[in-house]
Amino acid sequence: MENINDYKIHPREVADKSSKGTLKKAIKLALDVESDAVRLNTQTFNTNRYKAVKKIDDYEELKDRARQIKEYSIQNLPQLIIKLTDTIEHRGGKVFLAKSKKDATDYIKNVCLSHTARLVVKAKSITSEEIGLNSVLEKQGFEIAETDLAEFILQVSKEQPSHNVAPAIHRSRESISELFKRNFNTDKPLETGEELTEFARDILRQKFLSADIGISGANLIAAEEGTILLVESEGNIRLTTQLPAVHIAIAGIEKIIPSKKDFGIFIELLAASGTGQPLTSYTNILEPPLDLPILNLNGRKDEQREFHLVLIDNGRMQMREDDSFKEALYCIRCSACMNSCANFQAVGGHAFGDEVYTGGIGGAWAVGTTGILEKGRFAELCTGCSRCIPNCPVRIDIPKLNTTIKNRLIKAAGGPSLQKIFFGNFSIIGKFASVMPSLSNRISNLSVSRTILEKIIGFEKLRHIPLFAHKTLAKQYKEYRKVNKVKSKLNELTPKLVLLADVFTNYNNPNVGMAAIKVFDKLGMPITLSKLLDEGRAAQSQGLVQLATKRGKKLASYLAGLIDEGKEIIVAEPSVLALFRYDYKKLLNNDNQFDKIARHTYDPIEYLNMLVVNHKLDLSNYIANVDSSKPKIFYHGHCQLKTIGAGYVASEFFQRLNYTVKVSNVECCGMAGSFGYKKEYYAISKNIGDDLTRQIIRSDSFDNNTIILASGTSCREQIGDELNNPIFHPIEFLEKILK
Repeated sequence: MENINDYKIHPREVADKSSKGTLKKAIKLALDVESDAVRLNTQTFNTNRYKAVKKIDDYEELKDRARQIKEYSIQNLPQLIIKLTDTIEHRGGKVFLAKSKKDATDYIKNVCLSHTARLVVKAKSITSEEIGLNSVLEKQGFEIAETDLAEFILQVSKEQPSHNVAPAIHRSRESISELFKRNFNTDKPLETGEELTEFARDILRQKFLSADIGISGANLIAAEEGTILLVESEGNIRLTTQLPAVHIAIAGIEKIIPSKKDFGIFIELLAASGTGQPLTSYTNILEPPLDLPILNLNGRKDEQREFHLVLIDNGRMQMREDDSFKEALYCIRCSACMNSCANFQAVGGHAFGDEVYTGGIGGAWAVGTTGILEKGRFAELCTGCSRCIPNCPVRIDIPKLNTTIKNRLIKAAGGPSLQKIFFGNFSIIGKFASVMPSLSNRISNLSVSRTILEKIIGFEKLRHIPLFAHKTLAKQYKEYRKVNKVKSKLNELTPKLVLLADVFTNYNNPNVGMAAIKVFDKLGMPITLSKLLDEGRAAQSQGLVQLATKRGKKLASYLAGLIDEGKEIIVAEPSVLALFRYDYKKLLNNDNQFDKIARHTYDPIEYLNMLVVNHKLDLSNYIANVDSSKPKIFYHGHCQLKTIGAGYVASEFFQRLNYTVKVSNVECCGMAGSFGYKKEYYAISKNIGDDLTRQIIRSDSFDNNTIILASGTSCREQIGDELNNPIFHPIEFLEKILK
């Protein structure tokens, strides 16, 4: 693997990803140099987080409470700022509200000058990165020592952070060892984590003992008591805030909450969500100025303890007034969204981020704190897979934030690109292609056609182009029903079921739709087919919000009418089901209609499993007993199905039928609809897909006869590009094994 220090493009040079060119360079750098370390570390954090939250009995209730506190705090922010200022100043501290980052750095610089400081020690602070504090102070002649181990590494390497909790997550132990040996005169081996930590500790200990000023951030600040919460794993924050005579705390105004009595909620959520720990190693709750002896007098006999709180606006009040971006202010910087994001796992924050803020949540922060919409262009790396939503401890809808950025970029450009028009209007393309599908398929897969598609709309020519069905689902269903008029065998069920003819299933996967129809017929629950209407999913994924809303409202009105007639809606394509159960709430802006649709739409296996669990359906009469000669199953749960709580139903269902099922733990297949077809993101998509296929191949149950089940169209396409095993939608496999 190439060494990051020898790479021709340095992370700081590609940090500003406001154009497609620099974003492409950043992606290449990340995949070539940083991907292995980022994936290992983020997936470790993510796995530990899943284990940690399972041990929290009231996890969902804590998340609700945290959300309520943040909503209240942001709503009442002006009053809380006044209260906090009064509290701290009454105690002898000083509070400065900085409108801009220059206001903040000027104030801090003047404090350092007034104390004729020579050495400033800093604890990790994303907000200090936002205002460019180190650069300002260094230009003034102050020595700045980063005391967090990861930040120390980055200071030596002159890189920007790539992650909120673990800023040097992109670096391997070997690269850190090489970095230290190149920059410090040492004959120590520096081969283990312990040796590296000891080496940095010895250097930093001298800094702590001679520092004039300590600068920290703040995880939360309580307005009522003027109390600061700081969580850490290394103990450096305690030394930074307590050894020097002067302590400067830097915090965005969004960190203020009403009272310290609510700290406990966030302490529990922060540790579990960020690193999977039940509690961080050190939890500091300070009410400065501290009434402690000063250890770092540095020859100044009359030195008094001094505390400065620098509250930073820098665009936050404007974000507060923005109905879309306001939600970003609820973020508590735990990084759960990054660790659970398949794209972030592949490239990290040097590609999926700007100079300061990274990951899915980073786009809104980059735009909000700079006022420059182009700074959020890396939001295009958010595929809308939605895996971050249930993992966020304050339930932030991060995909919606990024869809907003995409939509605003489109408006700023005067309209959508040809690429977005193409992928956002797949229903129109499918309609025309299905007139003469054989010809359409033949033409689209010609080498010259692939080249043209790549040049005009950025369709990656190496990617297999899915074939349009020779007969659409609508046509096949009509022909099937002419000779298959089945009456219900189970009168107590008397289901009135309608299969949604979604765009993807109708034009590309009618086999899945027909499998669902045949399964329900065999089980005595005949199902009809809906009208074909564009549900808005494709448009939404491209940031074409107005078009998605228009299409969504039309389909929602139709579905609501069916439901009013007593019908339940079966949806084969999971991304569309997630649209109905989650995205339509904000897309339609009609709570009654959304609630109705969300309650009456089901994945086909989910619906059948519900009947089995409720003892309304006994499958023993329809399926032969499974013996040891039957194939084993590997199941990859669709990311959006997992978000809406139905991601593992298929594995449970087939286990009930005595099949051996191995379940993937990959968050997303990496295809994510149109994302994997786009030239600029093809490498990321394949990188993630390779991670999934490696897991399948390494599975104990894998052999040439293993049946691979995946509900999503994209998932099946991604896996199918690499493996020759049969890959089915779960309803297809069920149809094959029914008597």
